[in-house]
Amino acid sequence: MHRSTPSTRAGKSVQDGGQAVRASAARALVPVITGKGSLNELDDHQVVIRDRALFKAMCYGVCRTLPRLEALAERLLKSPFKARDADVQALLLLGIYQLLYLRIPAHAAVGETAGAARQLGKEWATRVLNGCLRRLTRESAALQAEVDQDPAVALLHPRWLLKALRHAWPDDWRALAEANNQPGPMTLRINRRHGDREAYLAKLLESGIAARLCTHSPDGLTLDKPCDVQTLPGFAEGDVSVQDEAAQLAAELLGPALAPRPGGRVLDACCAPGGKTAHLLELFDIELLALDSDAVRLARVEETLERLGLSATLVHADATQRDWWDGTPFDAILLDAPCSGTGVIRRHPDIKRLRRPSDIPRLAELQARLLDNLWPLLRPGGALLYATCSVLREENDEQIRAFLERTPDAGVTTPEGVSWGRTVGPGRQLLPQPESHDGFFYARLRKRGGSDAPSST
Repeated sequence: MHRSTPSTRAGKSVQDGGQAVRASAARALVPVITGKGSLNELDDHQVVIRDRALFKAMCYGVCRTLPRLEALAERLLKSPFKARDADVQALLLLGIYQLLYLRIPAHAAVGETAGAARQLGKEWATRVLNGCLRRLTRESAALQAEVDQDPAVALLHPRWLLKALRHAWPDDWRALAEANNQPGPMTLRINRRHGDREAYLAKLLESGIAARLCTHSPDGLTLDKPCDVQTLPGFAEGDVSVQDEAAQLAAELLGPALAPRPGGRVLDACCAPGGKTAHLLELFDIELLALDSDAVRLARVEETLERLGLSATLVHADATQRDWWDGTPFDAILLDAPCSGTGVIRRHPDIKRLRRPSDIPRLAELQARLLDNLWPLLRPGGALLYATCSVLREENDEQIRAFLERTPDAGVTTPEGVSWGRTVGPGRQLLPQPESHDGFFYARLRKRGGSDAPSST
């Protein structure tokens, strides 16, 4: 009896794409399973158009279910593959994933996956892969029951991360892990300069694209099914962008500081890939400086602004330094800090493999440096919004508590009377929700000494 993901249970069917697509997927997965790369730059142009959906489904699906696949692979193999054969290991994981999670006939999953070893120049592996996968088809229920005795395997998370989630959220950790294992929905942000979301929803429905209004973001729409952005009405013209609902709340939170100050000076530190940058410019008439230390990602911000017909000053620089600053204080600062990404695992499942326990204190130290360096750049009365896509408290409420203790002119104005998230110390935490928003943390701070504090809404 084969287990299936929620999308498979709903009737999703993936067509077999042959040996070439499986070999390509194995090559793409090698950097991830060896801990040396990610899926961020996954290129599906290496496979023919008809196989691209299968290619992406297999690559992301293997990363999403990796702890379970590896536990099963260990039991199926008499001895592990050598390090130089990580591509064959990837093929085995792909075969297991197909058998358990995709609606591909077993004979095709086994035969095409084993045969793909020839395309990797390792014909010797065809027999090994064939034998392992055929054994899985015979002993699937018993093998799955055996490996699932380990909660880390059953919940598809590395042991250290599951422990961290349980420590942070003792009442919610299991639901959080389960939410991480489901692909996130495709959510849009309408460009309010081009119209309202009700009008855009009507355009979607006319185009045969089903969607619903987001609950918390006034600019958000969630599609019933993901689609190619080029099929979205007005996408090329800048009518709409793809952005999770939780991320859309950043501009709303800065609104009280920006709306009363046309022409206000705003810093978006760590701005790439530019979704929040664009949203601020869509909503407010401001002078915005967008800063990022990654030149390649900063180029993506420029492309986004160009498509939307927006403008900002883009600066390639390190936000832990001040050599880029002209000495003029900012009215508002958005610090979307580098973090563990533990709130967006469902969109970046390779985080489960690539993130390490030692990363958390290192990231927390970087976040503290950013806060300390940027705070003096804020004018008295100005607002700083601290944001992460993390659910770990060392990066979130504990980080802000420590900052407040060492920063006497910082006060908290994070709203409490809102419908989203939960109050956690000086901030609000959103946990990832199935078919809804990602995990996110926000804390809004005001610099004492000015008379125009942001409101509490």
